[in-house]
Amino acid sequence: MATVAMGTTLKKGTTAIASLTSIDGLSVSADNIETTTLDTTGGYRTFVGSLKDAGELSISGYFTYSAHSGILADFEAGTANSYTIEFPDKGTTSGTKWTFTAIVTAFSTSAGLEDLVSCDATLKISGKPTLSAPV
Repeated sequence: MATVAMGTTLKKGTTAIASLTSIDGLSVSADNIETTTLDTTGGYRTFVGSLKDAGELSISGYFTYSAHSGILADFEAGTANSYTIEFPDKGTTSGTKWTFTAIVTAFSTSAGLEDLVSCDATLKISGKPTLSAPV
């Protein structure tokens, strides 16, 4: 059954980051190394898998200093922290979770004439993320 995104949370440690409107990312990929040789048959290149990358996570929301100043502080410090994305699976005590370590690589705020003050941040995932089943 499909899950509605409303109620999804991003936590730094055990503290939820408030006022988010979108959490985009956590897309794992793998590099590859070509292994084709002069005696490879069939006319196709051959490959082996190499290093994996969990990519970046982009977040957007309505800026409040109390909710988002920690993200800017993490950007300034350049240190990695533990994060969790939890999806709101119906009928479970806790939802499906991505748990990972990341560094903040970008942070911005924006204010438009007829808009709420917004913010965006990018987190680069470091190491292997873990996807755990709902409980």
